[in-house]
Amino acid sequence: MEETWPLWLLLLSSLLCCSSNQAADYTSDYTSDHTSRYAGLKVSPSSSQLFKGDSVSLSCEEDDSSAGWTLRRKTTRGQVSQCEDWGQPAGSSCEMGYVLPWDSGVYWCESRQGQTSSSINLTVSGGAVILQSPVLPVMEGDPVTLTCTTRTPASTLPAAFYKDGSLLSTQPAGHMTILHVSSSDEGLYSCDISGHGESPPSWISVTGRPSTTTTTTTTTTTTTPSAPPPVSLQLVFRVVLHLVVFCPYLVSTVLMVSLYGHRGKDLPVSMETAPPTLTEQGLDDEYDDVISAVTTEHQF
Repeated sequence: MEETWPLWLLLLSSLLCCSSNQAADYTSDYTSDHTSRYAGLKVSPSSSQLFKGDSVSLSCEEDDSSAGWTLRRKTTRGQVSQCEDWGQPAGSSCEMGYVLPWDSGVYWCESRQGQTSSSINLTVSGGAVILQSPVLPVMEGDPVTLTCTTRTPASTLPAAFYKDGSLLSTQPAGHMTILHVSSSDEGLYSCDISGHGESPPSWISVTGRPSTTTTTTTTTTTTTPSAPPPVSLQLVFRVVLHLVVFCPYLVSTVLMVSLYGHRGKDLPVSMETAPPTLTEQGLDDEYDDVISAVTTEHQF
């Protein structure tokens, strides 16, 4: 049993090495799958409505990199596809040189891990009038301008603007501005130019500003977030990974020291006989005398 215990230590070391590799793989997968990443979809020209035959460019833009994001869409016909099927891909961008009414639909960015950006709605009109409105949500408190325009010639004429089917106002220059957008301004907008026609409706979304707590002092004004950020799970996994990876080296060191100690115990030991005591020596002398006497009598 004593000779086989180093083999058990070797087996334990191997298991620890395997577990460290599995922990490293899991941490890598967790980091790639759960790291907070966000890509924003940008459109040029920035309008939710386009005329048939217009060109448009869509791109996915991330904070540090746009690599790995793909443009996808779902048309009004219910077909889901990516840029290669309806545009010219260029990295994380997609160029559409000639849009058609069936290009109308929902567009978004999607990563290899399945993460998605916020979606936008694009409407391609075959009519003579479109409403140029923000394609992205409008921040609460910001101004927004709506423009009603015709196809040919491209001009702005007096137009009537509607929200959720109700008339808002009639503007002689063909555009209307809301100076400070609020949540009540969110809705379905359209416009009409007399003698040319009515535009398709477009939904305008309004997002609230992030809430912050402002602390004012006599010298400076600092803005602090409303809540502290959560502890990063990635940091915890990194610490655990380093501890698990270090264990095999520690076990290997202990194993080497133990093997050397075991060899030291197996070295040959010299056997030395202790000298006899005085009592033992006296008994031996008496034994010799008796043997001599017996031998003498036997000879006689």
